[in-house]
Amino acid sequence: MVDFSKVRAIDFHTHAEEPCNQCRDDGYNEFQAGMAAYFKNPAGAEGMLPTVQDTAAYYRERNIAAVIFPVDAERETGFRRYSNEEVAEICAENDDILIPFASIDPHKGRAGAREARRLVRDYGVRGFKFHPTMQGFFPNDREAAYAIYEAIAEEGAIALFHTGQTGVGSGMRGGMGMRLKYSNPMHLDDVAVDFPDMPIVLAHPSFPWTEEGLAVAQHKPNVYFDMSGWSPKYFPEIFVKYANSILRKKMLFGSDWPAITPDRWLADFEKAPFKDEVRPLILKENAMRLLGVEG
Repeated sequence: MVDFSKVRAIDFHTHAEEPCNQCRDDGYNEFQAGMAAYFKNPAGAEGMLPTVQDTAAYYRERNIAAVIFPVDAERETGFRRYSNEEVAEICAENDDILIPFASIDPHKGRAGAREARRLVRDYGVRGFKFHPTMQGFFPNDREAAYAIYEAIAEEGAIALFHTGQTGVGSGMRGGMGMRLKYSNPMHLDDVAVDFPDMPIVLAHPSFPWTEEGLAVAQHKPNVYFDMSGWSPKYFPEIFVKYANSILRKKMLFGSDWPAITPDRWLADFEKAPFKDEVRPLILKENAMRLLGVEG
């Protein structure tokens, strides 16, 4: 188990990539090349994506704990998902540094809800990642998503949602079919009302709906932000202002590994205008509170 008293930070947003760096489906190389161009990440363009074991070694070397998850978007993309069980099993082998989350397309309904319960109970999964744009659903669509939210809430797990624009499909023909409208964070206001005891994390600064995301996080006690997907030097001024003040206990360090490395994020964070008393909250203390652990 992670010794939270000794790690220097908790990265709340890292991705589990394909095992053995093998392409699984037609079009997947093009998808990853588009992502690499968007994030200016040469490793992705060259197909050198890290395995979960690689990720564990990278974070262990830096003494940073990492929340890690795959993304299940089979219905919309046609790409077979990376097994939640496999990711969780590798996390168990590296539980000194990795914190397992999972991903289930909400369109899988009650079958998805059963899977969520099993992953929490049998594999120690702590939360679930949703990507409304990749999965093609509005988060407040009761018919599409609420069965799985009920399972997550009842099992005491965390729900983490991509918000805002995405690098997925950016610059590709038709945006690879990705519709940005699904990831407006205001849709999560309904979810926070209907599941008031389920912790909800808004991933990324929610651009171009940053202020909507900040409003939801301020208004709803169970809503947090992870600050992944952007270098801190590009954060909107109002995002930094809220992080330094009324949302200082709701902001979480997140990189978006491997698209953005923690080395890059943390270097830019040091130069960004955050208050000294806020930095340890963002880097570790807020995440510990959300995970319900002690240092």
